[in-house]
Amino acid sequence: MNLFKYAATAAAASLLIGGSVQAGTLADVQAAGELKCGISTGVPGFAFTDDSGAWQGFDPAVCQAVAAAIFGDTSKVKYTTTTGKTRFTALASGEVDMLARNTTWTFSRDVDLKFTFTGINYYDGQGFMVPAELGVASAKELDGASICVQTGTTTELNIADFFRTNGISYEAVPIETNAEGQANYEAGRCDVYTTDASGLYATRTALEDPSAHVVLPEIISKEPLGPLVRHGDSEWGDIVRWTLNAMITAEELGVTSANVDSLATGTENPEINRLLGSEGDLGAMIGLDKAWAWRAIKMVGNYGEVFDKFIGAGSDIGITRGVNAQWTDGGLIYSPPFR
Repeated sequence: MNLFKYAATAAAASLLIGGSVQAGTLADVQAAGELKCGISTGVPGFAFTDDSGAWQGFDPAVCQAVAAAIFGDTSKVKYTTTTGKTRFTALASGEVDMLARNTTWTFSRDVDLKFTFTGINYYDGQGFMVPAELGVASAKELDGASICVQTGTTTELNIADFFRTNGISYEAVPIETNAEGQANYEAGRCDVYTTDASGLYATRTALEDPSAHVVLPEIISKEPLGPLVRHGDSEWGDIVRWTLNAMITAEELGVTSANVDSLATGTENPEINRLLGSEGDLGAMIGLDKAWAWRAIKMVGNYGEVFDKFIGAGSDIGITRGVNAQWTDGGLIYSPPFR
């Protein structure tokens, strides 16, 4: 069986079927021939451009997986860079079909701003980075410090709460992007840089002398990060949600970009069969064909492959899995079952 030929034929069929029957965002994406994805302006490992100028990273990989599921082509993504201030306007206005950037799932963003978070692909928490020469060992020693903080983010609110709770003061130095924060911090225009701990570790690798900077031990917030879509189109939300879940489940079940072809012909594990389409037809339930998850895994990789490649052991960032390990390894990464 030629799986690539099968997938291409099935993908073409899904375009015709989906375009004529499926209303909403999926039909718009298919008609446009591309997925419009909002990403950050750049964080090492999480979102960056390669030597050819193409966007890569832990977050763009989610967009690429969705494009693979729909089109069978990871290049059919139009990226729009967004800041903490502009990201929600871009999504609400329809400028982008989904956001895949370091966005924290909160009550007000879900309910008041009318967005649907389609899962958590990284469990994070806010931290602080300081020059080692300051001799600071705890964030509680930062009384009177100037702190670079991105506007329009939960980061602003978290430091206000933290400093108020601990009876200490600070001077906020507002920034728009991670690159601006890095530049201000390196130039000494702020004593401290605060953002999600993952972003601090990633940014530290890009500094002239990473060893001259310390990420303090305090994690002052819960920052569950994940892709999101607009309220009002549950069918589209299902596609983004279950594409991410397919990547997570693939890692749990040992399905990789390298072995997915052989496993797609059928196995003794019924969940693998349902995931890859050799048994049942879960794809039809979300307006796609049987090979949608196979394409996402084949072309992008499972969750663990993406993590290791861009931010984990196989990258310059070197973040350990920690709470972002599979639930079977004591972490929090977990997908509902494919049945």
